[in-house]
Amino acid sequence: MGIATLILLALVPLFSPPAYFLSMLYMVFLYVVLSESWNIIGGFAGYLSFGHVAFFGLGSYTTAFLMKQFSLSPVATILSSIPAGMVAAIIALVVGYPCLRLRGPYFAVVTMCFAFVVHMVIQNIDLLGGVEGLWLPAMKKSILVIRSLFYEVMLGLMVLVILIVRQIERSKLGMGLMAIKEEEEVAQTLGIHTPRLKIIAFGLSAFFPGIAGGLHAYYLTYISPEIVFDVMVSILIVLMVLFGGGGSWSGSLIGAVSLSLINEFLTTFIGAEIARIIYGFLFIGVIIFMPNGLREYFRRVWMKKRIGPQETTEGLC
Repeated sequence: MGIATLILLALVPLFSPPAYFLSMLYMVFLYVVLSESWNIIGGFAGYLSFGHVAFFGLGSYTTAFLMKQFSLSPVATILSSIPAGMVAAIIALVVGYPCLRLRGPYFAVVTMCFAFVVHMVIQNIDLLGGVEGLWLPAMKKSILVIRSLFYEVMLGLMVLVILIVRQIERSKLGMGLMAIKEEEEVAQTLGIHTPRLKIIAFGLSAFFPGIAGGLHAYYLTYISPEIVFDVMVSILIVLMVLFGGGGSWSGSLIGAVSLSLINEFLTTFIGAEIARIIYGFLFIGVIIFMPNGLREYFRRVWMKKRIGPQETTEGLC
């Protein structure tokens, strides 16, 4: 089923759909990449980072800077998103070393402050365009061709990230991170090197948003601090993972796909400000009524329906 869906998605551009439709699916893929990446540190390890948009923005500015300085070709610009991811990961390692000693709300507040600091620093660097941002030369192709190209690239990145996160979930790294989430002190007594696992998870969770940010910068052809460092993106990523179910690659996928489509609908037909109010209420509702997300909620409902008739039969016997 998954392979068939993937093949169908890959073939969508061949049917020459409207550019808006490709752009909408592109944004869905982008949010899946961001949510799955955040899930490594926030879902598996339980360290809620509200500053992951900083790594996305750093990736965007890295690619834009390299393109402007070295006049990169379109292919080279797309490939430059890999060093953009590396820059984001390195900064995450530097920042994560002291910050990951904090826990709970302290870590969440510090990471959000980190995003604001990066935002302020970037907009005061004239070499990076300052407040006005940077323009990037667009490809000399039709809109449909450009949208189709980035659609396929982001689709490929999404599949790669899902496969990696799925592998992490089943690996010793994933098991160690889940042990940290349950009780970090107990994990340490069991011989788990918790600081090392947390810093690895934080670096990985920043690497892929950096790549996605680099691709998105070229996709937009214009970036500014207000666009790529919007803290609402961080909040939306957290909401997506919690909505679908943190600590699981499938939960992050469900949350990212469903809420990115809802986000597109609300922003287009209702307005961004009203959408933010709805997100706030949705965030509160998820925490109160579905703390483990949609995936766990429907799993429990399915288990009750499956076990219910068996218990009834045993009672009659």
